[in-house]
Amino acid sequence: MPNLFNALLEGLTLLIGGVAFFLTAWIVVPAPTFALLPLGVGAPEVSPWLMGANAIAVLLALRFVRKRWQRIVLACSLFSLVISTLPLSQFPAANQRAEASMQAALGTNYLAQIAPTFQAQMRPKPFVLRDAFLGIPEQPVRTTAGIQFAAPNGEPLTLTVYHPPQVGKHPTIVAIYGGAWQRGSPNDDAPFSRYMAARGYTVVAIDYRHAPRYPFPAQLEDVRSALTYIQQHAEALEVDVTRLALMGRSAGAHLAMLAAYQPSSIAIRAVVNYYGPVDLTKGYYDLPNPDPINSRAVLKALLGGSPEQFPALYRQASPSELINKPLPTSLLVYGGRDHLVQAKFGRSLYDRLQATGSRAVWLEIPWAEHAFDKVFNGVSNQLALYYTERFLAWTLR
Repeated sequence: MPNLFNALLEGLTLLIGGVAFFLTAWIVVPAPTFALLPLGVGAPEVSPWLMGANAIAVLLALRFVRKRWQRIVLACSLFSLVISTLPLSQFPAANQRAEASMQAALGTNYLAQIAPTFQAQMRPKPFVLRDAFLGIPEQPVRTTAGIQFAAPNGEPLTLTVYHPPQVGKHPTIVAIYGGAWQRGSPNDDAPFSRYMAARGYTVVAIDYRHAPRYPFPAQLEDVRSALTYIQQHAEALEVDVTRLALMGRSAGAHLAMLAAYQPSSIAIRAVVNYYGPVDLTKGYYDLPNPDPINSRAVLKALLGGSPEQFPALYRQASPSELINKPLPTSLLVYGGRDHLVQAKFGRSLYDRLQATGSRAVWLEIPWAEHAFDKVFNGVSNQLALYYTERFLAWTLR
């Protein structure tokens, strides 16, 4: 019986150590293909879980350290344990830089300018270990889905509205989903929308037509149509059009910037840009390595060809081309290990916004990959969420 127990324990050690080593490796190894991208996205975000798994593997391997293969398991597990600590070890410095950027843009006393009702509901810390394991608690909100706001070319476009529990007009976030301009729906990123609605915001998640069937600027036209509809139906949607922010992720952030940085019949107070493409011409030539999404193919699908073929269209579709005057206050959130939209492009946009006298906050998460916030309670999204809700509470106050 002891031999059987030891055999089972050795097998368990090998299993836990092997799986933890494989998953932990994606914290530092970039995903070479789109199919493997979820591993590169998720591994840093579940690093507290991986730290625990690697620690267990180390303790189990120590029991059999006299055996050569278990010494190999022990060495690999120790290495994995060190790697799995990287996100949390970098967290304090990233948080300090983010807070400094918030104070530089919004003022050293920006928190004092946020209404106490909003402050009371904001996350108390940039990272809560309990939430990393158990999830960020949800609160009840009211949701209305499938509201049609337009039908260009016979293509019905809808929006989903997330209402706070209290009826009435509220500061509003218009959310635009990502998906390489080719996929997605207004129901994407629902955890964030519900979270913000529970804290007193009306969140309107909108749809748009997809490339390549509908090339640019169809997507931007649809965003504008949605904003017009929201303005015309503000009462029914419980929207305060005087306190409006646009928020997007990836392709959605690109559209949010284009809509907010151009003249509009509706005033936009703020833009929240999560890892959005900024300069499409530079993005076509300066590719990430590896390039798991095939960036050139994505841009060709959106714009119908290369920059050589359509130089003016690439400029028209680049938010960086619109940075020539003071613009709505912007929060730019990028992952330092993003292999779809490189953080350096976001940083360049931030520098240009500052140069034109626009308020802008820069938040770079060194360990994060593209779409890090898909793991809503992950390490990166906890940091991003902490500053996003403070940014929105200040700009929409």
